[in-house]
Amino acid sequence: MSRIIRRLTVAAAAAATAVLFTAVPAAAHVEVESDDAQALAENAELAFTAESESATAGITQIRVVLPKGIAPSEVMYGKGPEGWKFTATDDGYTVKGAALKVGADAEYSVVVRQLPDAKELAFKTLQTYGDGKVDRWIELDESGDDDGHGHGEGNPAPVLKLKAAAPGATPVGPSPSASVSASATPTAEESSTSPTPQAADTEKDEDDGGLSAGVWVAIAVVLVVAVAVVLVRRRGGARQ
Repeated sequence: MSRIIRRLTVAAAAAATAVLFTAVPAAAHVEVESDDAQALAENAELAFTAESESATAGITQIRVVLPKGIAPSEVMYGKGPEGWKFTATDDGYTVKGAALKVGADAEYSVVVRQLPDAKELAFKTLQTYGDGKVDRWIELDESGDDDGHGHGEGNPAPVLKLKAAAPGATPVGPSPSASVSASATPTAEESSTSPTPQAADTEKDEDDGGLSAGVWVAIAVVLVVAVAVVLVRRRGGARQ
């Protein structure tokens, strides 16, 4: 009797273990790594791996919300899946393209102009598949903030831990702003060839009368002087 009980116990444990392993899916996640993971590091290359959770569709897009201290203009695309394109957004960037093979992970890298002076950086990530499914890697350990994409509906965001800044390291200046359009600020060439309003009026006067206003004023002054000289001479002759 005891043997039968032991066999049933072993069989039940084996069945429970089998059910447990088949019921729990593989724990996929998004990772970020960097050999330059140090506060205030310049031109730091960050490598991301977004693991696939779908057995029926491939990944088509990765959207990232940048952490505080990194502006979209300070991020450049490194490398990624063939044919995928990098696009900056208001709060981060997207990397997208043709769907990867089903089950294939999306791996790409970016270069950050300078990492902020922080202990760790969280890169909230939305991972989209060809069938429209979206994996939300947006939860933060401390606050549970989900970036407005639905409270409690996300997975942990990838976090990059940073070493303390190197001695003497300082923040670099802000990224160069976009150049002002030519319509707002004329170029040097346009400034040298386009006449000022005063010059345009002078040219118009010369075309209308053949002589500029300055020349006519000079002629009038000469005539007045000549008349005055004649009058002075006549008065002198009359006195004699």
